[in-house]
Amino acid sequence: MTAPTPRRALLAVALAAAAAATVPVGRAQAAAAAAQPAGPAGPAGAPGADAGGAPPAAAAAGRSVDNRFWFSRGHWGAGTHRGTTTLPGTLGSLAFDVPAGRTDYTDPHTGRKAAWDHAVWTSPVHRTAVPATEVVASWNAHTPAGTWIRIELRATYGDGGTSPWYVMGRWASGDADIRRTSVDGQTDGRSTVWTDTLAVDAPARAAGLRITAWQLRLTLYRKPGSGRGPTVGLAGAMASDVPDRFTVPASVPSGEAVELAVPRYSQEVHIGRYPEYDNGGEAWCSPTSSQMVVEFWGRRPAPADLAWVDPSYSDPQVCHAARSTYDHAYKGCGNWPFNAAYAASYGGIGAVVTRLSSLADLETLLRAGIPVITSQSFRADELTGAGYGTAGHLMTIVGLTASGDVVANDPHSPDNPSVRRVYRRREWENVWLRTQRYNAAGKAVSAPGGVCYLYAPTRPSPAQVTALRAVGVL
Repeated sequence: MTAPTPRRALLAVALAAAAAATVPVGRAQAAAAAAQPAGPAGPAGAPGADAGGAPPAAAAAGRSVDNRFWFSRGHWGAGTHRGTTTLPGTLGSLAFDVPAGRTDYTDPHTGRKAAWDHAVWTSPVHRTAVPATEVVASWNAHTPAGTWIRIELRATYGDGGTSPWYVMGRWASGDADIRRTSVDGQTDGRSTVWTDTLAVDAPARAAGLRITAWQLRLTLYRKPGSGRGPTVGLAGAMASDVPDRFTVPASVPSGEAVELAVPRYSQEVHIGRYPEYDNGGEAWCSPTSSQMVVEFWGRRPAPADLAWVDPSYSDPQVCHAARSTYDHAYKGCGNWPFNAAYAASYGGIGAVVTRLSSLADLETLLRAGIPVITSQSFRADELTGAGYGTAGHLMTIVGLTASGDVVANDPHSPDNPSVRRVYRRREWENVWLRTQRYNAAGKAVSAPGGVCYLYAPTRPSPAQVTALRAVGVL
């Protein structure tokens, strides 16, 4: 389960080809077998789609999500550099070049104060194809010991006003230098940061207030005098305005079965393990799902990374994933972008948080060999065979039966062999895509609305590029 209800109280991958930008599916959709496949980008990935350019195709398609990601040498060059540079190569990462200044940072979770050299990259202003009520950032970075990054986002409203720079995360893959953290509750009275999501306050009552553009700022930190800094392979965001709905239209199954051989891990075998990382069990659905897909793509933590885990524990890599996604402010492992950033810390994987619009979109990805981690909430009586209810839970969708039912690796299972579940198509589709639901007390509460994590190769196959474009990620 991802998060306590209050975190989402106001809330109702994009991979590319070198010759044509590819994008992830935020709270939305995605993206031909172009020349040389590359890494993730946004639907507005082409030049001119940012401030002053023509609106992206997503608007014409009537989509409710818009993605924009920067990941290539040309993309980084479009932003403003203060001490940053781009590494050589078409898909060169953003890197620390020379210090733009020095900053003292006191870690709120340890009390430790230290000085850090910093360098800053600021993106162009991106005008969204979808005037949005929510924006979720994603980033893929490498942070060796003695380095970390800060991700900030500034929104422009439809009336021309702008928000302050909101911190969307202070992040490092390890936890020896700083504690990985969100900064909850930042607000200007018009929008508020809820852990990992920037949301317009009460959008239905705010005279139609929407976010019409946004800008990203990355600050790279390293220890003073160090010659080694962090690198960023991808950064951007998904903006969305999914309509309020308790039910969604039913999609039509293709009639052809598909199932990917994704490893199966149970979160429940970890109950009581590592209270400092939220105690295992249902709190670990997000990192458990992330670890399944990381391993599907052939990546695993090195033995040295697992040396801290009690040798009597099974599946130590799941414990490692939990520690590597733990948000010390949220006090849990369910921060969406932190999970994507963890997956992308393994070379060759691009990862973003996005949204899909239908189960048909999800099927398109599965047929291209891409599993999808989905977020859903439901009562125990709403999903036949689940045997539990949840205010928020992540599972990995690995296939569809010939009749169109959903094949899930559901980590909320008593052991690894029982992780594979088959859920009724219509029930599962509705609990995933709706934005509102009634809880066990009969109260109307928010629901995820198609949120998913999309992890795929940084150099996807032509068929995968085609699928990503087809679902609106690219």
